[in-house]
Amino acid sequence: MEDWLDKSVFYQIYPQSFCDSNGDGIGDIPGILSKLDYIQELGCNALWLDPCFCSPFGDAGYDVADYCQVAPRYGTNQDLEELFAQAHRRGMRVLLDLVPGHTSIQHPWFQESCKAEANALSGRYIWSDSIWTDVAGHGNITGSLRGLYPRDGCVAVNFFSNQPALNYGFAQPTAPWQSRVDSPEALATRQAMKDVMAFWLSKGCDGFRVDMAGSLVKNDPDGEETVKLWQDMRRFLDQQFPEAVLISEWGEPDKSIRGGFHMDFLLHFGPSHYLDLFRCAHPYFSREGKGDAHAFVTTYQKNDRLTNGKGLICIPSGNHDMRRIRAFLDEEELKLAYAFLLSMPGAPFLYYGDEISMRHLSLASVEGGYDRTGARTPMQWDHGKNYGFSTAPASRLYTQQDTSVDAPTAADQMERDGSLWREVQALIKVRRAHPALCATGTIEFVYCAPKQYPLVYLRTKGEERVLVVLNPSQAEAVCPCPYVLGRPVYTLGRAVQFEQGVLRVPGESAGFFLVR
Repeated sequence: MEDWLDKSVFYQIYPQSFCDSNGDGIGDIPGILSKLDYIQELGCNALWLDPCFCSPFGDAGYDVADYCQVAPRYGTNQDLEELFAQAHRRGMRVLLDLVPGHTSIQHPWFQESCKAEANALSGRYIWSDSIWTDVAGHGNITGSLRGLYPRDGCVAVNFFSNQPALNYGFAQPTAPWQSRVDSPEALATRQAMKDVMAFWLSKGCDGFRVDMAGSLVKNDPDGEETVKLWQDMRRFLDQQFPEAVLISEWGEPDKSIRGGFHMDFLLHFGPSHYLDLFRCAHPYFSREGKGDAHAFVTTYQKNDRLTNGKGLICIPSGNHDMRRIRAFLDEEELKLAYAFLLSMPGAPFLYYGDEISMRHLSLASVEGGYDRTGARTPMQWDHGKNYGFSTAPASRLYTQQDTSVDAPTAADQMERDGSLWREVQALIKVRRAHPALCATGTIEFVYCAPKQYPLVYLRTKGEERVLVVLNPSQAEAVCPCPYVLGRPVYTLGRAVQFEQGVLRVPGESAGFFLVR
């Protein structure tokens, strides 16, 4: 693993909604450049940018029309290269969002693939051999388009109908129109994606967060052919760009880590139980004390075992695909949640605006956001026009903003003692100061009983050991502890007491302790 990644804390930027530099109501790359000092002051040393490439924006840029060209509304390729350079001058790294599984229907590859006459790109997407043969339901293909193009056949889509699936082959072909993973057309698609990665890495990009990384090979029930595909990608990178970082949206670290990814995202869907912590009727980090972290911890430990301790699972505060965490937890509860997020293994990911407790809004869909749109509202910087996001008329903003009289702003949070922003900043400093709390430190869960508090775990790296004690509940919690506590390196709320092998943890409190 790259040394910087061990101490990384990522800040996720949704480009449309971060900062508008030219007054058109849409965020852009020069706007991001103007806020690098803010991100650095918070303590984040790495960025993840949602897709910023040419697109018709039917799915907010996850429908790419040109992988190697910045969308004009965001700026130019030169602007993006300048962002890489300015970030590097500050000791920060930048990951782009790679969407390898599908493109837009406007991508030139797809336009060629749709033609009735056979050509070099006929096999770039997954087509059946007849308009009467639907591809939906074959393996993990969920939908299709049919009857829209001159070519005879149906074409697979990965999500929305404007996202035709690229052809990486089938692990278990069951029909003549299904390519094998080593077929010329499947290998050509693989090479095309290597070319995309090489293009941006040569411009100064530090790596990629990979969208739907486990979905590329179709009808691959055990995921092994997809693992082999990414191992091939990793070999290519090791030969030409050995420092390039890959972080997967996969949710199965036993596969992604073997595939050559440095880390894997903990997904909010599937078996992770991530939602139990922050986003359910009774979140574990709510002060009401009715939550349960046990299923999450059990799943986490399973993944840790499956990867022989290398299950570097990135746990985000949120992202563009889920409701804002503020919809479930208030600012004081969020402080305990961040004490957890910033003391776990893997790289923490902070979604823009979560550090100031931005709210989730109920909005009409914008660019395929639907119920996700409320988590994609423009950043609230200060009390200027449009909260400092843009000089455009409010009607032209990417989405509406929070109009509440107490809408949080970065300026207020940075000035106020005891704010969430200040707490996040302090926690990042503590994390960086202690190797045991960084990405590669091991974890041992000391106490996590079903429907009980507190949550206690030991982080270890080399000779350093740090015991993390968290009690989000408003009631005092008690549990046994086999370790002798040394000095605290972080406290929140009232002091944790330790006597005769027992921890007494006041309500809504946390403590990180060196262990002798």
